[in-house]
Amino acid sequence: MKLKRRLTGSEEFEIMKLVLDKFLWIGTIAMGFGLYLSIAQDVTEGMYYILAGALVLVTFAFIIIREFERIR
Repeated sequence: MKLKRRLTGSEEFEIMKLVLDKFLWIGTIAMGFGLYLSIAQDVTEGMYYILAGALVLVTFAFIIIREFERIR
């Protein structure tokens, strides 16, 4: 039977940052697309994308901060 290697708290946090970073990029892209739509087409439709991107950014920033406090 193989022994499984356990990760330290800092290693788990580094992996979590790599994964959540992708979601933060998604939020940034959504906000950028919303800005483009606001300028090019309709302000209302663009604001929906901007708000959705901001919600993604705030949610995952909260998760990162909460996990960082848990590890410390």
